[in-house]
Amino acid sequence: MTYPDRATEQPDATAGAPNGAVDREEEGSTIGWWGAILIALAFIVVGFLGAVVGSNAILTKSLALTRAAREWLASALFFVVIAILAVALRLLQRSKVI
Repeated sequence: MTYPDRATEQPDATAGAPNGAVDREEEGSTIGWWGAILIALAFIVVGFLGAVVGSNAILTKSLALTRAAREWLASALFFVVIAILAVALRLLQRSKVI
């Protein structure tokens, strides 16, 4: 029984690699550095305002609730904001904006 020479076989990792330059349209989105910086800043600002400032406002201004209720509500808001930002990033990736 003969086995093929393994040195002449093409590795699986490069089997589907293109020969030559990759077309920029096939590569994905080309928003550029300024677009990426603006999107990142928008996510940071929205995340900070929603998660930190919103949670702080619940803890300090919502005095009608008990302390435990305020803590749970602030924690829930923090994690919901993080989850919404994660889903938004995923949707932007799927639509090839980023």
